[in-house]
Amino acid sequence: MCGIVGYIGNEQAAPILLDGLSKLEYRGYDSAGLAIRNGENITEIVKAKGRLKNLEEKTDNGHALKGDCGIGHTRWATHGEPSETNAHPHCTDDMNVVAVHNGIIENYQELKEKLLKKGYTFYSSTDTEVAVKLIDYYYKKYLGTPVDAINHAMVRIRGSYALAVMFKDYPEEIYVARKDSPMIIGVQDHAAYLASDVPAILKYTRHVYYIGNMEIGKLEKGKVTFYNLDGEEIEKELVEIKWDAKAAEKGGFEHFMMKEIHEQPKAVADTLHSVVKDGSIDLSAVGLTKEDIQSISQIYIVACGSAWHVGMVAQYVIEDLAKIPVRVELASEFRYRKPLLDKNGLVILISQSGETADTLAALREAKNRQVKTLAIVNVVGSSIAREADNVFYTLAGPEISVATTKAYSAQLIAAYTLALQFAKERNEIEMPEYEKLIKELDTLPDKIQEVIDNQEEIQKFAAKQAAAKDVFFIGRGIDYAVSLEGSLKLKEISYIHSEAYAAGELKHGTISLIEDGTLVIGVLTQDELYEKTISNMVECKSRGAYLMGLTTYGNYTVEDTAEFTVYVPKTDAHFMASLAVVPLQMLGYYVSVAKGLDVDKPRNLAKSVTVE
Repeated sequence: MCGIVGYIGNEQAAPILLDGLSKLEYRGYDSAGLAIRNGENITEIVKAKGRLKNLEEKTDNGHALKGDCGIGHTRWATHGEPSETNAHPHCTDDMNVVAVHNGIIENYQELKEKLLKKGYTFYSSTDTEVAVKLIDYYYKKYLGTPVDAINHAMVRIRGSYALAVMFKDYPEEIYVARKDSPMIIGVQDHAAYLASDVPAILKYTRHVYYIGNMEIGKLEKGKVTFYNLDGEEIEKELVEIKWDAKAAEKGGFEHFMMKEIHEQPKAVADTLHSVVKDGSIDLSAVGLTKEDIQSISQIYIVACGSAWHVGMVAQYVIEDLAKIPVRVELASEFRYRKPLLDKNGLVILISQSGETADTLAALREAKNRQVKTLAIVNVVGSSIAREADNVFYTLAGPEISVATTKAYSAQLIAAYTLALQFAKERNEIEMPEYEKLIKELDTLPDKIQEVIDNQEEIQKFAAKQAAAKDVFFIGRGIDYAVSLEGSLKLKEISYIHSEAYAAGELKHGTISLIEDGTLVIGVLTQDELYEKTISNMVECKSRGAYLMGLTTYGNYTVEDTAEFTVYVPKTDAHFMASLAVVPLQMLGYYVSVAKGLDVDKPRNLAKSVTVE
């Protein structure tokens, strides 16, 4: 979840590192720091608590630190409170080893006790300092190379890590190691870069290596060498990143979130057209054959957060169209309840980053059970993409705001196309209906754009909700799944307590929380469930609730019940989530703006949850 950057080349390192860290602010952090090595082999470490601007002010935007080799870090606290002392980089007393770290070292206490007995002292409460001094211990004990020292430490460390390490004796080199935490390495001309995510280095290079689990890399000017745990050199493929560098910039919008809401039509169209060819769905790039699809007995969708909400929509769509039983699982619970998995089942894992720790662990559990896996991910070369049997890449481009919008919408499209093709290959849908639904999918980008273009009323309404204490979202079927996502959007960026309920469950306890002025948002896009949800809204209104309705054009009777109504275009009922979610994204955004909050970087949250 922390942000890591590194640079070695012929330019001043600190400004490049600060720029890279600014591109990683969405990962969530509470402090930041730099370690810069100058030509006299002196390493200077500067750290600051709070926002990155504090570190920028301390270093005159990096210009006060001279040197062409360095590492930087934004910390999201796990072990030890947010403070300048606990901020990275960490070092040994003699500055022999300096490092930054993303991940969690589970046996740090055991290792710390060993190092204390060896005469080491500790100044911080972090697990990272333990790793730094463990590497130093092995480096000095065996008088070997940095690769030897890191290898010995990797064998002893339990947990997850992406490490970037500098050694006093090797002033023109940076060493990296990885286990279950993301890291990429880029090269361009006479420079080498490292980062925990692509946007940090996209401005400087599009040529990257993906370092594998339990591997080590050595960065020199314009050169990278990789090693396995035995210290043997290994070859890696250099990959070109296709993202436009401008895609990671705000492009004139006040916040990334609003920019990414506006990018949804393109993300949906690009993802759709990656698999729809000449009016038919082609999953050959995904790797699923007709025989694979016909043999599926059960689908398990495993995800976290908004991706789990996509799974909830997919469950309704796949079961209705393809007639395959679907279970939707929280990745954080999947392993621990020892799930019973059918050998002929398919585990679908959904993750924007492809690095979500719990989802990655669920993937490995499924593979250990010898169940076929399919990943829906947005980041090429990510851990989940590399380890899954099959991959469906969404084409949303880099998503910077912590609150997902366009990645969620692209994931929905992936789910729809899978459902449709599964239905076709299993003979559960007639060709005219299949072709009709594909044509309907092709209308979604324009319809999403229509919703985006009509945001003025939502903005006015949202401004009036800034003082709300409790908000409830209700819906049935797919509308319930949309309610889950709408509720999450509101709570995560506005800090207003919000819950989503299947509308029929209100009378089973929740309705006791409704009081005068409580905002209740009813989602009513499924015609066959419209009247039932209206009845649930009336029950809330009779207890003092203030009602907002979200429905399709033509369902104007909702205005007889709700004080405020938002309309979206009609589409096939299976695909309504793609349109209904957009006003709820905007609602969350504008409430957060009205409260004067940091929309893109909400407190305590990170974009990619890469630790359990």
